[in-house]
Amino acid sequence: MKTVSFTQMKDGTKEEYDFLAEAEHPHHAMTPDRVLAELKRQDEDTLSGYKITRLQHGLQAATRARREGADIDWIVGALLHDVGDGLAPQNHDRFSAEVIRPFVRDEVAWVVEHHGIFQMLYYARHYGWDENARDKFKDHMHFQACADFCERWDQSSFDPDYEMDTLESFEPLVREVFSRKAYDPEVLQEGVSTGLPPLKETIAG
Repeated sequence: MKTVSFTQMKDGTKEEYDFLAEAEHPHHAMTPDRVLAELKRQDEDTLSGYKITRLQHGLQAATRARREGADIDWIVGALLHDVGDGLAPQNHDRFSAEVIRPFVRDEVAWVVEHHGIFQMLYYARHYGWDENARDKFKDHMHFQACADFCERWDQSSFDPDYEMDTLESFEPLVREVFSRKAYDPEVLQEGVSTGLPPLKETIAG
């Protein structure tokens, strides 16, 4: 296998860095495979104490998003919002956000990045923590989207009896998102806040 000759980056030539840039293409193309493999791992190496695995939690959140008519960015964001739990349990929200940030709408990445502090609303009081810590973001344009994400798709997705969609059903969406050009302004849509899709009213019979 061909390699560069340098052992310190500062000694590399332009030709060597051109070679490395070309060699990165197939590695980048395999990103969705690595992401899907990490999700599958979360079905085995998971946080104890819960009724479901971390993979199942992500599947439930993504299934709820899809069934409520969310777009592909929200669905993939919901699926991967806890993908950092294994490698970065102390800052999994920020880790997870960085995985998706180059490929999804900025709004979705922001919500994933901050969902940890927003989730504290539901449990922080049991530890003597500030359950309203999220209020420091109350004037942020994505505040309501994050609050809704947590209420509708995250905190509600720990039910072993919920009929969630399979990981295989989400695979085409993951591959589509990660095949996008990284940091494409048309994808990122910075400064845009669409929020979650509105809930459909149930008409009593």
